[in-house]
Amino acid sequence: MANLKAIRNRIKSVQATRKITSAMRLVAAAKVRRAQMRVQASRPFTAAVMKMLQEAVGETAPVDLAEIPLLVTRPVKKVGIVVISSDRGLCGSYNPTVFREVLQRIAQLNKEGKEICLTLIGLKAVSFFKSIKVEKVKTYTLLPAIPSVQEAKLIANEAAELFISGKVDAVEIIGTKFISMLTSKVTNQKFLPVAVPPKIEGSLLKPERMFEPSIMEVMEKELIPKYIENTIYQALLEAAAAELAARMQAMTNASNNARDLISSLSLVYNKARQASITQELLEIVGGAEALKG
Repeated sequence: MANLKAIRNRIKSVQATRKITSAMRLVAAAKVRRAQMRVQASRPFTAAVMKMLQEAVGETAPVDLAEIPLLVTRPVKKVGIVVISSDRGLCGSYNPTVFREVLQRIAQLNKEGKEICLTLIGLKAVSFFKSIKVEKVKTYTLLPAIPSVQEAKLIANEAAELFISGKVDAVEIIGTKFISMLTSKVTNQKFLPVAVPPKIEGSLLKPERMFEPSIMEVMEKELIPKYIENTIYQALLEAAAAELAARMQAMTNASNNARDLISSLSLVYNKARQASITQELLEIVGGAEALKG
């Protein structure tokens, strides 16, 4: 009977766990839809900012571009890496895949003889890299579940200050790009210095724009700051959507595993109960036969 009681308690425990994982799956599924919409809505704006920056750079002499600190390329001796993780767990392999990419990048940079410093976003990144001997310059934890431009601006300004001051010669962002509900991809994005892709030739129509007071001031005070802020903001949006999708998938798998375990335990319980009843019947029959004899 003690064995039956233990199995019965285990079944109740797994059933309670399944209720929790099912509820978390439904919550994640509801949130990931909105996160997906935010990602898809922000991508055209990011592309438009990059296109405008492209056109502005194309209209500016290289000598003038050299005066903008965030566009200056210099020999890389130290690299800053912005690591985007989550504050919470229970999201499958979302965080471990990001950390694996960061460790590989650190090993590669060490092999090249370059120094590294980390900017960590999320409690999971802070916890993981706590025991790893790499310089941490800044940590951001417990950010809002829905990324905002204010947080993105703060992180972007801190990264830009590191680059402009010469503490680092390049900044990279390692995070997760949302592709679909079932797929995400870890990315390593070159952030600073701002790398403007070459202009695409062959366009039939070229828009005319007027920059006031001058194209240099507009680039330095408006276009480039907006670009780096939006790059961080886009990375945070992508990561948030990928995290929710990973959590939804992880909770779906957990619920399915709990269902299978309940079925397996129920089968074991029924067999044990049947064996117990059979044993009791044999004892009764044996006792009756002994009385007859």
